[in-house]
Amino acid sequence: MNFKRNGSTALVAFISAFAAVAVFNYFGLNKQTVNIMERPIQGKYTAYNAPRTEMQPIDFRYSAAASTPCVVHIKSTFKPQRTAYKPQGNDPFQGMLGQDFPQFFHGPNPYQQQPQIASGSGVIVSKDGYIVTNNHVVQDADEVEVVLDNNKTYKAKVIGKDPDTDIALVKIEASNLPTIEFANSDSVLVGEWVLAVGNPFDLASTVTAGIVSAKGRNLNLHEDDVAPGTPNTSIESFIQTDAAVNPGNSGGALVNVSGQLVGINTAIASPTGSYAGYSFAVPSNIVKKVIFDLEKFGVSQRGYLGVTIRTMDDETSKTAGFDHPYGVYVDGVNKGSAGEEAGLKNKDVITKINGFPVNSSPELQEQVAQYRPGDKISVEFIRDGKTETATVTLKNKYNTTAKIDNAMDFLNALGVKVENLSPNELQALGLRGGVKITELQKGKLSEFTDIRKGFIITQIDDQTVNNVQDFENILKDKTGKVLVEGIYPNKPASYMYAFKM
Repeated sequence: MNFKRNGSTALVAFISAFAAVAVFNYFGLNKQTVNIMERPIQGKYTAYNAPRTEMQPIDFRYSAAASTPCVVHIKSTFKPQRTAYKPQGNDPFQGMLGQDFPQFFHGPNPYQQQPQIASGSGVIVSKDGYIVTNNHVVQDADEVEVVLDNNKTYKAKVIGKDPDTDIALVKIEASNLPTIEFANSDSVLVGEWVLAVGNPFDLASTVTAGIVSAKGRNLNLHEDDVAPGTPNTSIESFIQTDAAVNPGNSGGALVNVSGQLVGINTAIASPTGSYAGYSFAVPSNIVKKVIFDLEKFGVSQRGYLGVTIRTMDDETSKTAGFDHPYGVYVDGVNKGSAGEEAGLKNKDVITKINGFPVNSSPELQEQVAQYRPGDKISVEFIRDGKTETATVTLKNKYNTTAKIDNAMDFLNALGVKVENLSPNELQALGLRGGVKITELQKGKLSEFTDIRKGFIITQIDDQTVNNVQDFENILKDKTGKVLVEGIYPNKPASYMYAFKM
């Protein structure tokens, strides 16, 4: 009896175990999920295979190894500056005395007589030596030196600068350099891990980690640089992160966990001048477009819609008949602009650029900034409750579809026309050379100085100006503070005017 009872129990237990195993296998409960992250790397670095579960932390070793060799240390040297600007003589035509324009980030001290050195970072973007950095790192520099990750040092040439995006392109004579891969910054998400790579406080090849805290940040960094009544053309649609960035990181790389460039580190929000929690980077899509323009044309070819815009708020959205704020509100359309020719009107609400949603003014500027004059883009907008689409042919800032060059750009910005002095004028004035201002229009000279038509420019920043060619060669690549010297015919004194390019 006991034997039979025990046998029955064993049989029941065997059947139950068999059923349990069958169910377990049927539902796949015996399978363990393991994510394998394999990232092959070319060159001296070994591929890193990182088996991990979802609970394990992100590993940054691959990203750091891939990006660090592509980030360089940039040292910009500045010649001594004058301590004061004082015109000679006493005359109602007295020039504007040297207003001191602050350096954007960490430029030279204009009151010291010793050469100054500013330190920053850069990112190698081509094997033959093209390097992207911030405009404020090399702005007004007399010499630029680049130190690679392997400590090799090169003299660099500034190829071009774009103050509107704070991006510059420099070149060294080298070959077979490591280059960084560009990511699509439009695809970067808030909460995504990123690394900041640079040279803070002259500490070479420093890597810090953080997340993308926000996108499309506008800091109004260039507000004080804009003359009254002049539109602010700067593009500020920064990627905000909490990766630690300090002076010296400017121009360095912001990369994702794959080691791809998502932005160029540019600024920090700080009451002290050192890192205080947030840093900001120019998105890689803008960087890529600007450096292509600088290499090919010497100046950024930026397309404009020609509309005045603002981010929608709750009050504006209710006025426009929306349930909640979204899109970008058109406050006005400039006459003869690309937007006007495409049929855009005041009170339109722009929602997409080439199919990409835009919900703030910086986002719209970021998308349009990726195109050049003459490019056609699709603009989706809402008018009177209906969704419409317009094809817009973008124009440049001078309201044409032509590509611009350095000469056109800086002469229009100055608002002047100049011509060579005739032999008779040179003899009568006792001059060996110079150029005469024949026309003054709206521009930096008329807005920032008291200069008058007929003024004869003989020197710019202590460089002699003999003719129009000298005038253009000296000024075409200038940024920052400029000192112009010269005379007025039949006036006994010489005069100086300071302004900012």
